[in-house]
Amino acid sequence: MPAGGFRMTDTTAPAAASGTFNIGGDLTVNRLGFGAMRVTGEGVWGDPTDRRAALDTLRALPELGVNLIDTADSYGPAVSEELLREALHPFDTVVIATKAGLTRTGPNIWIPLGRPEYLKQQAYLSCRRLGVERIDLWQLHRIDASVPRDEQFGAIKELMDEGVIRHAGLSEVSVEEIEAARAVFPVATVQNLYNLVHRKSEDVLDYCEREGIGFLPWYPLAAGGLARPGSVLSEVAGRLGATPSQVALAWVLRRSPVMLPIPGTGKRKHLEENVAAARLTLSDEDFRALDEVGQQEWAKQSG
Repeated sequence: MPAGGFRMTDTTAPAAASGTFNIGGDLTVNRLGFGAMRVTGEGVWGDPTDRRAALDTLRALPELGVNLIDTADSYGPAVSEELLREALHPFDTVVIATKAGLTRTGPNIWIPLGRPEYLKQQAYLSCRRLGVERIDLWQLHRIDASVPRDEQFGAIKELMDEGVIRHAGLSEVSVEEIEAARAVFPVATVQNLYNLVHRKSEDVLDYCEREGIGFLPWYPLAAGGLARPGSVLSEVAGRLGATPSQVALAWVLRRSPVMLPIPGTGKRKHLEENVAAARLTLSDEDFRALDEVGQQEWAKQSG
């Protein structure tokens, strides 16, 4: 996509109710995004079972106001990026964020690979598959422990200097790792596992909020045992006329102004249900009650 090609969608669209965030200080998106992992086949491998449904889901994103789409070279592999190009190119109203750093040898198999030449190659290949001259947001999918991390960070800096990527981020990292990366390049986003009942990255989220770094929680809909009948979550959902997953997503959105959740699906109906969560309003009391039971659930899980 040419520099400056991104345009905001209709502010009356459902996802616009989530508010906006400026990635890297200059790339404005609606906070409720979309994860394009699930438009691939089972095990995030190969083509989707229903290609037409997957494309229909992707094409619905702009009209719903979803203009931040997260993908990766490893989703398929390559399949997700190719479907996005078919459905939405030239990306006039959406930002495509992609990643590299994990290789695939079969369904549900993910192997870190952070050699600098590999990371740079994959960024260039993502540009070709997406049909863009520059990637607005490129993220290191994992830091490869077998390669000096400064070499991986250096490759990202080179990609920025060469104009291949506009902004860069990290995935599944600690505060210490973010700070080490920031010594080499500006970190615009962090993508860690986080939801109502999985709170391991609380310190990372707090750091990102202090520093103005976008936080993309993956698996944001999870509610664990809190979704059972009679729970605080189900009670709040019933009162709001929503599903437990929608309330869990609304809680995530309210948790921090830098939060950019990216729930994914290959079905338009599920997409519309997820986007509807942007219009849910949690009271202070409900937010605190959900936060408390979520922390209790996480304490049980983490021992």
